Amino acid sequence: MDATVLHSVNAMPAPTWHRLAMNCATIDVPNGLALEHRADVRCDAALIGEAGAFDAALRGLQVRTFGTPEAACSLDAAKALVDHATSPAGQDGSNPLDTTALSAFQAHAAAVEAARSVADAFETGMGPEALDFLREASGAAVVLATAPGDAPAQASVRAFALEGALNACALDVVVADGTELDLALTHESGKVSRGMIGSSLRAYVGRGATLRLSVTQAAGEGVTVLDDSGVVLDEGARLDVRHSVLGGDAAYGGLACDLRGAGSSASVTTRYIGQNSQERDFNFVMRHRGENTASSLNATGVLAGNSAKTLRGTIDFVRGCKGAEGSEVENVLMTSDDTVNRSVPVILCGEDDVAGNHGATIGSMNPEQMFYLESRGLSPQAAEAMALRAVVENACFDAPDSFARAAVTAFGRIHFPDFDESVA
Repeated sequence: MDATVLHSVNAMPAPTWHRLAMNCATIDVPNGLALEHRADVRCDAALIGEAGAFDAALRGLQVRTFGTPEAACSLDAAKALVDHATSPAGQDGSNPLDTTALSAFQAHAAAVEAARSVADAFETGMGPEALDFLREASGAAVVLATAPGDAPAQASVRAFALEGALNACALDVVVADGTELDLALTHESGKVSRGMIGSSLRAYVGRGATLRLSVTQAAGEGVTVLDDSGVVLDEGARLDVRHSVLGGDAAYGGLACDLRGAGSSASVTTRYIGQNSQERDFNFVMRHRGENTASSLNATGVLAGNSAKTLRGTIDFVRGCKGAEGSEVENVLMTSDDTVNRSVPVILCGEDDVAGNHGATIGSMNPEQMFYLESRGLSPQAAEAMALRAVVENACFDAPDSFARAAVTAFGRIHFPDFDESVA
């Protein structure tokens, strides 16, 4: 495949901090990569769904939400309406100086709501350009769908790097009303010196249903990983996401959640490490549209060497989401003066009857802690390795399936002595 540049990846919904260049990321896809779409899928045969199941689920939600299968208008038409309503020409007889001025974000957000379309409002964390790129590279999507009345189901998917190739897989997931699905997604590379792994997940979680998603990334050096997800939650639906990001020269992860149904909830927990000159780039968007919805973002990581990490976390309270609550917490341990950490917590509020909070703790081991460790025979380098190893061991202990555990164990063997013994 030809060289490609993906712009505005992991873009914040409302741009800010232009001087610090944190609004989005740019990904260079090198020339000459072969295009593959191979993945190992392990689940009951009854769980394999039909093509178009995700789109059909959104059409059903459209009818229940707006009472019609059709949008009020196209997104472009809605943008034109918003532009007219906020222009001097649209303010009949008023002083032009009193015209409401909207930012580009505010105008787009108003248009999305005016269009009254569940499908047009759907988004993924890495953004539309990355979504289109990964979907085209992946070929036909793997469809996983539960049926009403099903017992709790499990599925495992392993996406792996191939030498000199972009290996991408697309997943469409539909969790029917009142059912539960545990989905484990593993990214690994083995002995690959140059390659990319891509995964694109679209998921709908029905009324009173639960999706538990575990993503384990244990790629090696020379590999870039793209992990993109978008989830829509119906009334009373629950989403529980756990990320373990351990390897890869560069790892880009995005998750957007549309909490559309009243009483729906989403919890996202991310654990990561960065070593040498590795790059970590995350974007999480919790879009509260339903009443009494709840979301939580929790990220903890260790940065060593001259690694760099950017985390954008946005909680958006859309007008009408009365009683919604959202929280975001981040903890970062930096073991070197050469590491770079960028944390961008954002709360957008278009509704007054909501509760949102965010906080971040970023720092290094203080002198008292280092003295304690050194008094017990640990050098600063050993203390750093201990902090990194703890995250990897935790990922092994919490591995959701044999794919993930094997990948983390293989990763640990490469980076830490006697790793097998510590996780036996």
